[in-house]
Amino acid sequence: MIQNWSIRSRAPQCALSARPFIEGETFHTAIYFDPETSGYLRRDVALDAWAQEISERQPIAYWRAVYSPTIVEERPEVTSKESAMTLLQRFIEDDQPHTENARYILALMLERKRILTPTATKDTETGRMLFYENKKTGEVFLIRDPELHLDEIAQLQEEVATLLGFGGPAAEAAKAVGMKITAEGKIQPAEKAPD
Repeated sequence: MIQNWSIRSRAPQCALSARPFIEGETFHTAIYFDPETSGYLRRDVALDAWAQEISERQPIAYWRAVYSPTIVEERPEVTSKESAMTLLQRFIEDDQPHTENARYILALMLERKRILTPTATKDTETGRMLFYENKKTGEVFLIRDPELHLDEIAQLQEEVATLLGFGGPAAEAAKAVGMKITAEGKIQPAEKAPD
């Protein structure tokens, strides 16, 4: 079953009152299952309207956020090497089961780089769902936790590195001449092993 794992960016106004948010204002973000699309909906609600919101509908996850105007990021030109965010967005849009593990690793990578922030978790029949928000754009992503074992993570990281363009044969060639390719795609001298 194909589901919508990418949820629209934060709204500039309260979903109930339609009052515009002020920069720096704290509000609630709530996620609801949408039976019409078999996907998820996001509603941003002002603090003073939150009691009414939860009396009318029950979210599957929610959290507090601080409003800042959405920064629209231009999509980069298509190149041979995709950024981690571009690759994650493509995998989510394609929604192929074989990319679930890679989506998880990419989300962790982006969390470590402080591009995505974990906001909530929800246990479902199909496993634990992790909610991440891109603080720049307000876009919310749902990632299924594949509950990987340590021995699976190293191989998966190598596969993701290859997809991003800084692993695989290029990394091996750089290593052969004493160089390495960084996560940003730059070539630099490899660290020497301690004697």
